[in-house]
Amino acid sequence: MSIETVTILAGFDKEGRADKVDRVDLRPGDSLALVGPTGSGKSELLSDVQQAACQDTQTGRTILVNGAPLADLPAGLVATLSQKTNFVMDATVEEFILLHAESKGRDGQALLDPLLAMTNSLCGEPIRAEMSLQVLSGGQSRALMIADIALLSDTPIVLIDEVENAGIHKFKALEVLAGRGKVVVTATHDPVLILMNQTRLVMRNGGMAALLRSSEEERECAEELKRMDSTLMEVRETLRMGKILTSREMTA
Repeated sequence: MSIETVTILAGFDKEGRADKVDRVDLRPGDSLALVGPTGSGKSELLSDVQQAACQDTQTGRTILVNGAPLADLPAGLVATLSQKTNFVMDATVEEFILLHAESKGRDGQALLDPLLAMTNSLCGEPIRAEMSLQVLSGGQSRALMIADIALLSDTPIVLIDEVENAGIHKFKALEVLAGRGKVVVTATHDPVLILMNQTRLVMRNGGMAALLRSSEEERECAEELKRMDSTLMEVRETLRMGKILTSREMTA
């Protein structure tokens, strides 16, 4: 199904009051961050989009695709990635890629190396084609899923729940998906991820409270925060690899 627009129409918060944001319009390549404290309604909104809600969920919201509600949710319209997503299929990485490519009418052999390269750019410990899906770590599994969604799947809408806790390179993951012309909606607490999105929807008490666009000053702040985060990532990798941390790493 070709997607031109995805629209979230207002519903109600947990106390039955109307959402303060009337509508949110998204187009291919757009990325939206859902922000707010735990329990504010981020996951509920992801669920509304995933189900293509039509005033039939507890939020009363409606999801429009190309300007109209969906009577039936087409297969392959939405891909959801959570921090707990893992494979249950008993196959090797190569077998999975080739089978999925065959189901999509794609050339799996031509996609195998690029997909593995993208996967390994997202996770710390590289995976190989002959590895069993069952031995992949959580981070490796989610990196493979993101690469699969980006390069092989034709899923136009991607929902991500707290990718910062998924054990992958979070910034690159967002860039990979949004850069492939998909509508990406991310529930996150990470300040850099929030500012990397073009817009952010503030959730409060289950309702859509405000829709904000990142300002130029915020984008400049994001670059500084990315440098700080990069230092933290380097420190994490130093400690994870069993090395001794020195003050030089902290000031580099």
